[in-house]
Amino acid sequence: MTYEEARAFINDTAKYGYVLGLDTERELLRRLGNPQDDLKFVHIAGTNGKGSTLAYISTILKEAGYKVGRYISPTIFDYRERIQVNEKYITKEAVARLAEMVEAAGQAMLAEGLHHPTAFEVETAMAFLYFKEMNCDLVVLECGMGGLTDATNVVKTTVVSVFAEIGMDHMGFLGNTVEEIAGVKAGIIKPGTIAVSAAQRPEVSAVLQKTCAEKDTEYREIRKSDIKDVRYVFENQTFTYKEEMKLKPGLTGSWQIDNAALAVEAVHALRDCGWNISDEALRKGLTETVWQGRFTTVSRHPLFIVDGAHNRDAADRLKETLELYFPEKRKLFIAGVLADKEYDYVMSQLTPLADRVITVMTPDNPRALAADKLAEDVKKYNPKVEAADSIKDAVHRARAYAGGEDMILAFGSLSYLGDLIREIRVQDQ
Repeated sequence: MTYEEARAFINDTAKYGYVLGLDTERELLRRLGNPQDDLKFVHIAGTNGKGSTLAYISTILKEAGYKVGRYISPTIFDYRERIQVNEKYITKEAVARLAEMVEAAGQAMLAEGLHHPTAFEVETAMAFLYFKEMNCDLVVLECGMGGLTDATNVVKTTVVSVFAEIGMDHMGFLGNTVEEIAGVKAGIIKPGTIAVSAAQRPEVSAVLQKTCAEKDTEYREIRKSDIKDVRYVFENQTFTYKEEMKLKPGLTGSWQIDNAALAVEAVHALRDCGWNISDEALRKGLTETVWQGRFTTVSRHPLFIVDGAHNRDAADRLKETLELYFPEKRKLFIAGVLADKEYDYVMSQLTPLADRVITVMTPDNPRALAADKLAEDVKKYNPKVEAADSIKDAVHRARAYAGGEDMILAFGSLSYLGDLIREIRVQDQ
């Protein structure tokens, strides 16, 4: 099997549909020798900040000398981003070889009248096989969606569970209240371990605490009062946490202080479980963390920033950051969204800040909202809006409108940011 054939096989699994629950993934992994049982995990769930927190934790662990697996979704530039060891992507050869192994197991399941694994179940199995092959000391594992029945939740050897901010998203799958959503995400908590959480809404905290009590798991939640000496400066934020040394997170955005503090608390929990992580590894790892698509600067003069904000909480934090960092800058926005997201709220909060908004349809995604339809929605909040024909057209238009001291922000979905960043880099050459 070639890499291209492996990708085609994974995409083709959609024809089998899906069955809720973990039985299919467990059976698939049983046939593959249960590689996940030989690994240790930091398991991360949440609505906003999962990826950034994962990036901080895994970079800190790498700086501490550990071999660290990362499993993430969605990806931005390259399919292989989803499976990494010490920040290096899985090779195309390994994707092909592992996909062939998983395909054989999946076909055997079908032949016995069992359900075929979904794409995410296939990818999760491939990740576990790869991390075992690479002898990872620890795997930082991001839930795909939810927690309780997410394919990643087959793991039994979690060391620390981590909860980023929990809010409203994927309501059709996870529940219609934040308590219901929190209950699903709390499903990753394992008995007798440590669960670490960002500062949450009271109703979310109550759900997480109750689940931990039921499972004899220690619950630690960030207190805002422990985050001190915060300095909000674009690309140079600093803070202290629990009277520790001054820390400088490598990621930009007001919310990244909270994500960095959560990562620090997770490191404290890992230390308490016997993992050797020095203060220097903690400090250096935080500062050297890189994570694309989260208030990422991709060009300057004019400043061009991309951010994947696509739900209520993310929109609120992005608005706060723009007002904090750039209260006086003239702003041009590019917006592209998926039709099944709460895009109207996102547009209502952000587009009034812009001098002009250019809408774009996210390419190659059946859930994408057409640019002209998004422009009609934006018009309620900002009359200076126009629909672009393509990402290339949107970038050209935004740059034509922007002066050297202005800023351009692209937001609304992670799904188009890879294409957009590639286009910016082509134009910058």
